[in-house]
Order: sequence, then structure tokens, then C-alpha cells
Amino acid sequence: MEPSMKTLTQRLQTTYTGVVHDVMRDMGLDHFVLPPEIRPLAPGAPLAGPIQTLEGRPGVYDAHETLLGWTGFLSQARTGHVILCQPHNHEIALMGELSGETLKRKGVLGYVVDGGCRDTEFLLAMGFATWHSFFTPKDVVGRWLPTSIDQPIKIGDVSIQAGDYFLGDRDGAIVIPADQAEAIVSAAEAASGKENLVRTNILAGMDPQQAYLKYGKF
Repeated sequence: MEPSMKTLTQRLQTTYTGVVHDVMRDMGLDHFVLPPEIRPLAPGAPLAGPIQTLEGRPGVYDAHETLLGWTGFLSQARTGHVILCQPHNHEIALMGELSGETLKRKGVLGYVVDGGCRDTEFLLAMGFATWHSFFTPKDVVGRWLPTSIDQPIKIGDVSIQAGDYFLGDRDGAIVIPADQAEAIVSAAEAASGKENLVRTNILAGMDPQQAYLKYGKF
């Protein structure tokens, strides 16, 4: 497939957070790196795609009410998206086995939560990309309700809109504004090409400062 025919998701999957971060930094952008404690269950292939947002609140609720709310969210999860959840809670799990199976079956690319997950071995076995900040066996039943889907959220100092793009790898995770995504991805692809030239010349014996001065990249 020619680069011009690839989707932004496919193009992001071939890049990495370091080079995209540097491009966004050089564009004068800030507050786009998610908190470092949000990590993947299974580091490996990068997770990239357009974002669907989820937000909710902890409290004391009827168990049936919470399960209706949670399954209602699962019903609205969109194929080809990465779900970012701001639960406003660091005590319970916001992802587990049945939810992971449901989202994977629907073609959701991954789930990222500023909070907990459980059923870890099941999630790993099914290969559903899950990012989290801690583990706990405590679930949402009677304790948490979703309050909005596809509305703006904030995780750490990062403001996130539905339709923005997520990119995560071993180094961490960033959010790319939708209205600048094409320009950022194109610049990241160009920067990766320059890095390859620098790498080739360094391996061939070029002085690192000379390589930087020649290619403007290091």
C-alpha cells in the first residue's frame, strides 16, 4: 500500500512516540503526554488510533444501575477506535475479562484508563491492548457509573477530544489533536527519515556533531 493511501492509524502504527513527541514539541505544542504511570499490560507493538472518550464518577449506587451503565457504554464502543477513560477513581478496576472480550469482538483497538484493571491473565491471553495505572480485584458494581461518552476529558494535564489520536509504545503515550494529526504524522515520517540518515552515518564513523549539523537531527 502506498503511503498516501494508508490511514492515519496505519501510519501512526509505523512510527513511535519519541519522534512524534519531538515534532509536536518543535511545533510549540505542550501538554500532550499522558502521565507516566499509565502503562500497557503487554508492552510490544504500538497502540494507535482515533480516540473515543469515556468519563464516569465513583459513588454508592444500585448494582443493577451500575451494570446497566457499564454495558450501555460497551454497546456504544466504536470499531477502529482507542477508548480513553477518565474514571476519577483510583480504587476500582475499569477493565476486566468480559469487557475486554466484548470490546475486542467489536473491533475496538485498545482501552486506556487513568485507573485500574483486573482479570489481567485473561486480558493478556486474549491479546486485548489494555493500558492502566494499577491492578485491583475491585470492580465497578455498586461503585461507579459512566457519565459521558465522546465528550471532552482531561487526563493529567492533557485535554482530550473525541476524534483526537492516541499513540502509545514502551516509552509512554501521547495524544495528537485531530485538526493537526495529518501535519504531525507527515512531519514525524520526515523526521524518521532524517534519523535513519543520521544513524547510517554514525554507524559509518561520522562525528556525531557533524551528523547533527549536516542533518539538523539527533
